[in-house]
Amino acid sequence: MGAIKKYILLLLFVSTIIGAKAQQTIQFSQYMFNGLALNPAYAGYKEDLTLNLTDRVQWVGINDAPKTSSVAVDGLANQDNKNVGLGFIATLDQLGPESSVSAYVNYAYRLRLDELDTKRLSFGIGLGVLQYSLDGSKFSALDPGDGSVPAGSVNKITPDFRFGVYYSSPSVYFGASVFNLLSGAFNNIVDDPEIIKPVRTFYVTGGGMVPLSDGIDLKPSFMVKEDFKGPMNIDLTTYLTFNRILWVGATYRIGISAWDSNLQGNLQGQDAMAAMLQYFVSDRFRIGYAYDFTVSKLAGYQNGTHELSVSISFPNKKQRIISPRYF
Repeated sequence: MGAIKKYILLLLFVSTIIGAKAQQTIQFSQYMFNGLALNPAYAGYKEDLTLNLTDRVQWVGINDAPKTSSVAVDGLANQDNKNVGLGFIATLDQLGPESSVSAYVNYAYRLRLDELDTKRLSFGIGLGVLQYSLDGSKFSALDPGDGSVPAGSVNKITPDFRFGVYYSSPSVYFGASVFNLLSGAFNNIVDDPEIIKPVRTFYVTGGGMVPLSDGIDLKPSFMVKEDFKGPMNIDLTTYLTFNRILWVGATYRIGISAWDSNLQGNLQGQDAMAAMLQYFVSDRFRIGYAYDFTVSKLAGYQNGTHELSVSISFPNKKQRIISPRYF
C-alpha cells in the first residue's frame, strides 16, 4: 500500500509540472560552493583553475524522484591583470519521465576596485543549450488517447542566454543573475512537442565571513530564487568554520507566495532543512556533504535527500592571490 501511495504522489507531482508547462531550475543545498551554477559572473572568482563536482539524490524512497548532477570548471584567462574569467558548466536533471541536459560557456569581465586587488565587481554572460526530454511510456493515462501524454519520447532543444553581476571582497559577497533569458524567443530546433517550457528565473545571493574568535568564524549566506510562476524560494544558511578547515552548517528553505500564480493558495511555505559538513583536506581540495530533512507534507513519503560535492583547484605558475577565497 505504501508503494502505491508513493507512486500516486509522484504522478501528482509530475502532472502538476506538466500542467504548469514550467521547468524547475536545479536545486543545490551547497549552492555557495557551486557559484557558476547560479551566476556566470562567478567565473574566475577563485582565480585558480577550479573543478567542482556535485551530485544530488532527492527524496530517497520515492520511485523516480529527482536526481541532479553538475560538473563545472572555471579560472582566469589572463593571470597578469586577472580581468577575464572563463567557465564551463554542464548539468543533468532527472525527474521520473522528465529529464533535462544543459551545457554553458561562461565569460566574466572583472573590474578591480582597490589598489590591493581584494575587491572585484564582475559582469558575466553564459551561452548554452538545453535539451528537455519527456518519456510518455512512463505515464498511465486515465483517458486512452489523451493528447497531453505523448505516445513515446519527445525532445526539445533550445538555445539559452544567462547574465549576472557579482561583487566580492575578503569578507562579503553579493550576486544577482537571470537565467533563461531567451525563454519563448525560439521555437524548438528538433521538433515542437507540447512539453515543459523553460521559464525566466532570477537569483539573488549574498553572504559574508564574520570572525568570532581565533580559529572560529561565522559564515552566513542566503539565496533567493524567483520565476514569478510560483512561490519565491529562499535559502537561509549559516556555517561555523573551525580553523577554516572544518565547516559545520545548516540551511532552512522556505517558499513565499509573493506573486499571483496559477498554483493553489494553501501550499505549505516550509520546505526543508539541511545539515551540512565541509572538510578542506588542503587549500586546494574540499569535500562536502549535505542531508536535507523535508518538513513539508512530503516528509512522510521519503527518507531525505543526499548531496555530495567535491572541488579541486590547480595553481597557476604566476599565482599571486592576495586575499583568500572563501565563497
